[in-house]
Amino acid sequence: MLADSDELKALAGKAVGRNPVGRGTEKSDEGVVPQNPLKAAAEAREGRPETKGNSIQPSVSGALDPQETSSGLSRIRAAARKNGEQRFTSLMHHLTPDLLMEAYAALKRSAAPGVDGVTWQAYGEGDVRTKIAALHRRVQSDGYRAQPSKRAWIPKSDGRLRPLGIAALEDKIVQMATVWILNAIYEQDFAGFSYGFRPGRSQHHALDALWVGIEHKKVNWVLDADIRGFFDALDHEWLMRFVAHRVADPRMLRLIRKWLRAGVSEDGEWSKTTVGTPQGAVISPLLANLYLHHVFDLWMKWWRSHQAKGDVTVVRYADDFVVGFQHRNEAEAFLHDLRERLAKFGLELHPDKTRLIEFGRYAASNRERRGDDRPQTFNFLGFTHRCATRESDGSFMIARETISKRLTAKVKDVRKELMARRHEPVPAVGNWLKAVTRGYYNYHGVPGNLRALWLFRYEIGKAWKRSLERRSQTAGVLWSRMTTLINTWLPRPTTIHPYPNQRLRVTT
Repeated sequence: MLADSDELKALAGKAVGRNPVGRGTEKSDEGVVPQNPLKAAAEAREGRPETKGNSIQPSVSGALDPQETSSGLSRIRAAARKNGEQRFTSLMHHLTPDLLMEAYAALKRSAAPGVDGVTWQAYGEGDVRTKIAALHRRVQSDGYRAQPSKRAWIPKSDGRLRPLGIAALEDKIVQMATVWILNAIYEQDFAGFSYGFRPGRSQHHALDALWVGIEHKKVNWVLDADIRGFFDALDHEWLMRFVAHRVADPRMLRLIRKWLRAGVSEDGEWSKTTVGTPQGAVISPLLANLYLHHVFDLWMKWWRSHQAKGDVTVVRYADDFVVGFQHRNEAEAFLHDLRERLAKFGLELHPDKTRLIEFGRYAASNRERRGDDRPQTFNFLGFTHRCATRESDGSFMIARETISKRLTAKVKDVRKELMARRHEPVPAVGNWLKAVTRGYYNYHGVPGNLRALWLFRYEIGKAWKRSLERRSQTAGVLWSRMTTLINTWLPRPTTIHPYPNQRLRVTT
């Protein structure tokens, strides 16, 4: 049986497509619970209560939730929502062959293989259900052994390399199914201002919440913070203690420890891991969120309610977070306390990526009165945020533009690929570039960012022209021809996303 059989296609559609964005309700043991993919974004605005039941919708691989597969997961979700102190002593029986099969179907099919060298397609050759059944028996009999992650390096926007850990295929399957089970518990606990790698939450939800929070609260100072080497610094013992707050099933705890202790293989050499969780592993985003939930989120709520006198707004996406303050002295006190808090758990702020800046509706006038330069900017999730005024009435607004270094890096990547494709037919290259530009617009097409989109399109056109000219030693390609090609194949820039306050108002 091939992996792309009709049966597996149906499973993949069931796993990935059962919760499309915009779906209205979720079934549970308590009846029908309204779902709203942006409810949590609105709740991040100060003055609204924290979420009690976050929407379960796919936003990243591994964040899917097959709630219709097992009524047991619905019961877990309901119990976790009802009692925030309950510890779950029996979870492994939810790791069924059907759940593992759905996890396999939901995996990214083009992902690189791990140390086992097995691709998604290769695993699908033969009888997949027999392989899944054997995997299930090993997991349930404690005969399953996690394989080390294969070390890979990818370039970062600043030129450095980021380490990735690529898990073996069967490890990915078991991890994804486990994430689905644990999400039924932890999604009831996680804070409303936490957005990274969670079902139904995306980077744009975090951007919306930040925009609305700063514009609608008394924010005069912004702390833009980043944790240094976060995924490589997670303390395993602290992490397992955090997991045990809700999970008391010893078999599930042993399973998680197996992944943490599996180690890393690079160039055939195995190395032990005593801290950290590999970036790229399916289980890592959930474990990272769980770690920061206890280290940062819960403490953040306590600090805001016990230490702060003025307004405080916060948005966190994985290890990158922004906190807005009304008063400078409270911002400075928070930064001092935060460093001490993180140090207790083996973490530290990145000195070059953590800044406290004057930012908000009065920042420009206050700085002008003191004779200072205009307000500084900060970067978050691919956008540079700066203080601006609306042309209509001169009121304060936050302007967002694509980070210039990110734009340059993306153009460089496209230019390199174009040179590799320079001998392909123009329609083939044109269709590829159309997909690239549409994907770029889909993320960066926020209000006020059209200039950056036009610049991206122009630079891509220039790169395409150069690649065509490198086909041979003949004369260059005239811009008149390139203008026709660009207008034919490259979509015109457009604003894809509405203003954050409009989207929140419509959806909440």
